[in-house]
Amino acid sequence: MDFMYTVSGFFAGGGVFMFPILVVAALGLAISIERYVTLTRLSMANRTAWHSLQPVLAEGDFEKARELTKAGDTAMARLLAMGLARQGAVRRREDLEIAMEESMMEIVPQLEKRTHYLATFANLATLLGLLGTVSGLIDAFGAVSTVNPAEKANLLSASISEAMNCTAFGLMTAVPIVMIHAFLQTKTTELINGLEMAAVKFLNAIGDRQPTRGQARLGLVGQAAAQG
Repeated sequence: MDFMYTVSGFFAGGGVFMFPILVVAALGLAISIERYVTLTRLSMANRTAWHSLQPVLAEGDFEKARELTKAGDTAMARLLAMGLARQGAVRRREDLEIAMEESMMEIVPQLEKRTHYLATFANLATLLGLLGTVSGLIDAFGAVSTVNPAEKANLLSASISEAMNCTAFGLMTAVPIVMIHAFLQTKTTELINGLEMAAVKFLNAIGDRQPTRGQARLGLVGQAAAQG
């Protein structure tokens, strides 16, 4: 109970700018939870999809791989589905790379969405805290100008203490948001790196299974000779 009284007294002593900082803190917390849950779920789903697709690609069973990617709704499945849709004997590796890069351009913004708001909220909380402190100091100095000189020191000290509450609350909000933002960015980067690694392994699997141009030409010559 004493803790609640302390918190309520701290909040009440910060002035009106404590309320917008509280709104920023609530929005930052909501986005942080949503992004963490979403990125964790996507990471697990991508890992599961890759574990099921990797042995199929290694065997060269691209038809089965197409069926698996069509049944899946993960970022990994969508990325590899784009490559498998362009896969064929006449397709070059460059064609597949372009198709998968196009798919990555659609997937990456979905992974990064809303995370950048956290950096903005951290800066906003800090600035609102400073603004509240400056506003409180202006009110404090304006109030002591009309009181008895013997009371000025005590009144000014109390007013400054209350004004600093706003800066403290702004920093208490901004610091965790900055740390969470960095953590989520790292998690997003790991997801993107995993997708890029899977794309490279997929292209290598395609390249290992497709004949080179020289081999294909020799095969056509052999078929023509057999028909002749």
